[in-house]
Amino acid sequence: MELKILGKDNKEMGKQKLPVQFDEVVRVDLIKRAVEAIESRDRQSYGADPRAGKKQAARLSRRRRDYKGAYGKGLSRVPRKTMTRRGMQMIFVGAFAPGTVGGRRAFPPTSERNFAQGINDKERKKAIRAALAAVVDKAMVEKRGHKVPASYPFVLANDVEGVAKTQDLEAVLLAVGLSADLERGGKRHVRAGQGKLRGRRLKRSKGPLLVVSGDCAALKAARNIPGVDVVKVNTLNAKLLAPGTHAGRLTVFTQAAVQKMERDKLFL
Repeated sequence: MELKILGKDNKEMGKQKLPVQFDEVVRVDLIKRAVEAIESRDRQSYGADPRAGKKQAARLSRRRRDYKGAYGKGLSRVPRKTMTRRGMQMIFVGAFAPGTVGGRRAFPPTSERNFAQGINDKERKKAIRAALAAVVDKAMVEKRGHKVPASYPFVLANDVEGVAKTQDLEAVLLAVGLSADLERGGKRHVRAGQGKLRGRRLKRSKGPLLVVSGDCAALKAARNIPGVDVVKVNTLNAKLLAPGTHAGRLTVFTQAAVQKMERDKLFL
């Protein structure tokens, strides 16, 4: 498969043949597994207080002559504590045991639990290749919700990596026809569900992904463009290519990035 090489002014500068990494069969199930393996390592541990529901003395004597005992009262063997008393008459309420008011939970979450999921190295690389095949499939990119220009897919010229200012890099992306997707990525909307009450009120759509060959000025210049991610080709992963486990993100490679992928045999 050959793609057009576009310059900063949207003029065609030649053709670039894609390496074998883009010829993989799109495996949606494998991409989903790889993304979930990455996200599982970002999950924060949580757990109950080890003393939750155990902070009262709920021991109740059943012996005959013990003070505050339950001998002869016809009480079940639920742990209890004294709520009120009138002389020698005690009013007990259940405590400590699961199912009692204020009692402990039977099997609370523990902070020692490890949420990390593993994935085989061959599966991880195959998932990346499958995600790469999806990003050059125009139909899949449109199905994911991106606003795709007529010339997509294409490759950018190497001089794009030298753009040092955010406004200049944004102008390049607008010139090659990504204005509609940049506008889509800049919009925020209120999250559905309880997450809006927990400090995650707004969500932003994922915009284009720019892949460069290595350390360059564009890495810093793209930080402040809403929805846009920029990444070095050797650090690509399934989550960047398929955010939310949905394959087909609008992705633009520089010519040097494609050549480096082929030369270094990345993800094979």
